[in-house]
Order: sequence, then structure tokens, then C-alpha cells
Amino acid sequence: MSAQTFPARPATVDDLLAAVLAGEHGPRPSELVATSVFWIHHGTRLAGGNTTYLNQYVLVRLRGAFGACAFEADEIDPAICRDASGSPLDVLLREAPRPLRIAALDAYLAETRPHRDAARAEPVTLPAGPPEVRAKARDAAIAGLLNIADGAKVALIGVVNPLVAAIRERGGVPLPCDFNLRTTQWGDHVTDDMNQVLGTAEAVVATGMTLGNSTFDTILARCREREVPLIVYAQTGSAVARAFLGAGVTALSAEPFPFSQFSAEPTVLYRYRVESGS
Repeated sequence: MSAQTFPARPATVDDLLAAVLAGEHGPRPSELVATSVFWIHHGTRLAGGNTTYLNQYVLVRLRGAFGACAFEADEIDPAICRDASGSPLDVLLREAPRPLRIAALDAYLAETRPHRDAARAEPVTLPAGPPEVRAKARDAAIAGLLNIADGAKVALIGVVNPLVAAIRERGGVPLPCDFNLRTTQWGDHVTDDMNQVLGTAEAVVATGMTLGNSTFDTILARCREREVPLIVYAQTGSAVARAFLGAGVTALSAEPFPFSQFSAEPTVLYRYRVESGS
């Protein structure tokens, strides 16, 4: 199966998982082994900001690809790295805790269709430099996927302050939603109930972490029902989210591992847009 073709579009993450296990996206996962499972826990506070971002990721190495999923504190234990490394991939896809299942699924889809080889992908090189420079460039690239009128309400599910600023710079009105933040850097109220923003937004920007916390399917369904554009910015599950392009996801910023925050050198993210009529 070539890197430029895509199987039938799934309706839910579970549909995609079932199709992968059935061999519809490439080799059967039972024939593959997760060479390495590892864990990253880090904190970041950008200069001039008042928010410390705390993130935990579990990652899976499969042949030439990495898959990743962010998760909430205490959701899984670091011992999972010892127990899962060297496991058959289908075992992880069937039996692992959800963050590890998403990371394994992401690794599989990234290995069978690398972003760098995808005809639909637009590579965007983030410049070398300090975290503030790289974060601003990354979030400007994400906001560049928005096609909105001035004053349009944009639900932002998964809040990072530079992206709030980037949406405003494009004329949008951010409606921020996050499980862990209560205000933005500028004092905007942040709700923890996505239903409060999904019902009124004219466009939705959601983080890939929604794949790991089981909210992605709900967001996808609401955007389909309301015919609202859904832009996903994904470190978590960047190849998983790509499978939903044209099936509710209208644009994607895919950032495979190693992520921009882990390097001061130029790195590449990949932007996808649904073609007109697809």
C-alpha cells in the first residue's frame, strides 16, 4: 500500500483501530514488534508567561517510526516501559492502557505512511532558536490552517498561550477549553467543559491529546453534525488524526517525534488540508 493512498475513512478511533488490527492499513500488527516503549515527563514555562506546562508522554518505537501520546498525571506508571518494550504490536493495540494503545497506533500508521513521504503533506520548517521563537512559529503555522472571517468564534480545545495569540492575530475570537488551565496569559476564562464551546464555535482547533483522553470522537461528531471546520494540532497521534482527514477533520498540523520543544535546531511539522470536494 503506497504512502499516497488511504483506506476507507473511519468514523471513530475504535473503527480505525479495528481496521488496523484487520490488516486494512498495511501489515498485520501481529507480525510487528514494538522495539522500545519509553516515557518523557517535562515542564515548560515560556519567557514572559505565567503558565508552567506539565506534560507526560508515552512513546513507541516501531521500525523507523515513533508514535506518541500525552496523558494525564498518574494515568499510567513508568513501569509500563519495562513491561511493554519488545511486545507484539497487536498486544499493545488490544490490551494496553489507552495512551499506550494510541501511541502504538500512531507508530504503526507513521511507519506505514511516513509524513515525510505523503503527497498531501506540506512540510513547514520551524527555525532554530529558543523555545519562545519555536513555539511562536509552530503556533503561527497551526493558525495558518484557519480560514475564518474577522470576529469568528474559534473553540480552542487544549490551550497553549501562543496559539491563543495566533488565533487573535488572524481575527478570530478564541473560546479556550482545557482540563488543567483556568485562565490564559491575558486573563481569559478557560472552561473545562468542551460542550460550552462546541455548540457556538464557528471553527474548532483541538489538540491531539483529545485522542488520548477519549474526547476526540465527541469533538469529531459535533463538528460533522454542525458542519464546522475542525483543525487538529497533533504531537499526540499525528498519524492517527491524519486518518480522519475528510471524515470530520478539515486540516491538520502533524508534528512527529522529536517534538519542537525537545530541540533547538530546525525541525519539521507537516500541514494537511482537505482538498475541495473531498
